[in-house]
Amino acid sequence: MSNTSQNFSKPEPPIAFALPLLFCPLLILAWVYGGTILILAPVFGYVIISIIDFIIGENKKNQIDVSNDTSSYKLILFTWPLIQFFLLFGSLVSICWFNHLTTLEAICLMLVQGMITGAVGITFAHELMHQKTKLERFFSDILMAMAFYGHFRTEHVFVHHRYVGTKKDAVTARFNESFYTFFLRVIPQCLISAWSVEAQKLASKNKSILNISNPFYIYAALACFFVCLSFVVGGGWGIALFFIQALVAVLHLEVVNYIEHYGLSRKKISDNKYEPTKPHHSWNANHAASNLLLINLQKHSDHHSRPSQTYPTLSAHDADSAPQLPFGYPIMVVFSLVPFIWRKVMNPKVIKWRAQFYPEVSEWKGLS
Repeated sequence: MSNTSQNFSKPEPPIAFALPLLFCPLLILAWVYGGTILILAPVFGYVIISIIDFIIGENKKNQIDVSNDTSSYKLILFTWPLIQFFLLFGSLVSICWFNHLTTLEAICLMLVQGMITGAVGITFAHELMHQKTKLERFFSDILMAMAFYGHFRTEHVFVHHRYVGTKKDAVTARFNESFYTFFLRVIPQCLISAWSVEAQKLASKNKSILNISNPFYIYAALACFFVCLSFVVGGGWGIALFFIQALVAVLHLEVVNYIEHYGLSRKKISDNKYEPTKPHHSWNANHAASNLLLINLQKHSDHHSRPSQTYPTLSAHDADSAPQLPFGYPIMVVFSLVPFIWRKVMNPKVIKWRAQFYPEVSEWKGLS
């Protein structure tokens, strides 16, 4: 036993995953000064993090030691809803209660706010919605409501994780599908599938879809609360600004969904059964800095094969067990917005993935 434990790697210390907190002073400076200061947060999240990824390379730790208590890693998750509330409504107050920002600066500020809501807030919400306690799931609902996208919890946990890599999962991007086509397809389909799942769950208990236990009441109530608060802060302009940042947040969520499973699929082994989800059914990225910023979200191969694992205990996968993204998410997000570049980079990798993990399939027919 002792010899085996020596092969385990220690997770990064909790403070390492506090990197998203650096967005706070950058956004507050943007409240005060506007102008070119508005680009500091995007430059940090997209440019500086990517440069650090190039400098320090990948973190290839696997077999993470889970023998010690990991509750300290939850501190950042539990405090972020309050931090994001402060950032979001601080942005609205700085725009609506003061007149030092132009209309263009105000819109740009909410675009930056939406980047933080999506890249950090929804990433943290994703971690929380996979946890077992009602409090953690409620914190997830709060964060998703700030993006006006509460139904994502139902869709992600009960649809995506079950049907990933199949036609039944809208979030699995099809081979050669552009992000823009994906986005227009996935927005309505995910809402419909989430509602359908909750209806089926209630019907199995002989309850109406209108039963108070339907979580859509929570999703709607929290979303309405934030919209009403936006109106109190800034009237109609405040609501418009809230929706601007929510749209950007959802764009960040769905572009990451697009990246995570693009072109990958599971084999159908019977009419209603698919092979188990394995690490090779998700794109993996072990880049160190961007994984710290996104609390190991890029170790997506391990997350899907072991969804109960908490973020500090996710293991890296190498090219023998999972397909690898060439860069961390910040760069891949930019690539995905230019379909020509995306296909040039990723389509050969999908074809290589087919040959590596499904060499027996002579003609690939895509999702089934």
